[in-house]
Amino acid sequence: MLKLLHSPHLLTVHVLVVVAGLLTYVLTTHSLQQRRAPTAALSWALSIALIPYIGLPLYLLFGTRKLLHAANRGGELPAAVGEGTGAWLNLLTASLGQPPAASYRDLRLHAEGHHALQALWDLVDGAQHELLICTFLVGRDAVGKALMARLMDKARRGVRVRLLIDGSGRLMGGAVSLRRLRAAGVEVAVFGPILHVPFRSRVNLRNHRKMVVADGDRLWCGGRNFAVEYFDGSSRYGRWQDLTFDVAGPVARQARALFERDWAFSARGARARVALPAPPVTPSPAAGAPRAQVIAAGPDESDDTVHDLLVSACFKAQRHVSAVTPYFVPGGELLMALSLAARRGVVVDLVLPARSNHRMADFVRHRAIRDLASAGGRIWLSPRMLHAKAVVIDDSLALCGSANLDARSMFLNYEMMVAFYASTDIGRFAAFVEKQRAASARYEASKPGLLRDLGEGLLLWLAFQL
Repeated sequence: MLKLLHSPHLLTVHVLVVVAGLLTYVLTTHSLQQRRAPTAALSWALSIALIPYIGLPLYLLFGTRKLLHAANRGGELPAAVGEGTGAWLNLLTASLGQPPAASYRDLRLHAEGHHALQALWDLVDGAQHELLICTFLVGRDAVGKALMARLMDKARRGVRVRLLIDGSGRLMGGAVSLRRLRAAGVEVAVFGPILHVPFRSRVNLRNHRKMVVADGDRLWCGGRNFAVEYFDGSSRYGRWQDLTFDVAGPVARQARALFERDWAFSARGARARVALPAPPVTPSPAAGAPRAQVIAAGPDESDDTVHDLLVSACFKAQRHVSAVTPYFVPGGELLMALSLAARRGVVVDLVLPARSNHRMADFVRHRAIRDLASAGGRIWLSPRMLHAKAVVIDDSLALCGSANLDARSMFLNYEMMVAFYASTDIGRFAAFVEKQRAASARYEASKPGLLRDLGEGLLLWLAFQL
């Protein structure tokens, strides 16, 4: 820096680099319509201005979070949505480009790991024609090996089996061998591989969606990856609590269409010529039939769909908002919506693990939960590692799937939630959250010391993309 001050030429070059970097940031943000939280926008701008030779390359690698323009938003508003609770939900999800609600049957929730694993094996073993698996990671352990063995057996029997795994998650799970799967006839694609053609995909965007679809009619979905800890727990964190479900019917076709979209994107990343699938034609549910719909979130959506749905639902809530999530580092809009709901008398219950498997997230979450607690929200800390992801709004909406209540899930990851609208089944998800709350201890907020307050702020600033 001193050398720059004593060399007008070097100083001029440095200023030009800073200006060029900031112009690149402004122009790409504007042209690609990259909506960002104020903290994220400020962090990128400061990084580029203060350390341009590091900040600008990092921005070019990690800064793009939307791969679709808002002008390309899909979906048409329904001609008539009627009155009542469902009207605003129908309008909002349609405007966000999501498929209309579809009917379903035979919903089963898996709160216990052995039930979830048995439901998974039943689904895999029962597939007759096609088996689609999308996951963040597959462990090199008993569960991962058993899954791979079953997939290879189904492929040898003539079932078309396709596995889509995230590139970062694959490494985190121990880098399971994909060669054996391919040799047995399983089609495998890696979503966003770590080593890829520059700028073909963004290394900081991860496919966190989790689903298994059998024959286009049966869906297994939720928060679990295919590793032992998600079903039985781990030696370090003890017994885990997670949540998955399986369901049959037209809603499974929506999940299949989402898988096809992700598969096509991965194939195009491998220079294959693949046409994106057309949106599924979802038949209108019969009168009285339970309804649900797949809600996709991520860079392939022009809007922040799950985030926007949650914020709207908090403002619409009349009695109760209950949520369970392993990590709580929300953006300002979601935290404000939850806090305002609590301030106007809505009971807001948030259940978190007392200690999660991500210590940084545990450290920085305290700023948000202190704010929510001061607004009247009730925060509960579970003694178990809680990995379930579910939100229930009154008796009108239940969301369950892969998205955490943190900025990465809301704004960076490819995520998938399923929205349920049948009051009976909403009650089942509410009962699950209530069971976790009853087994947890109430969080009591305390004023942080100066060093902790500075540490939380610094980590939130530096780790806004993590």
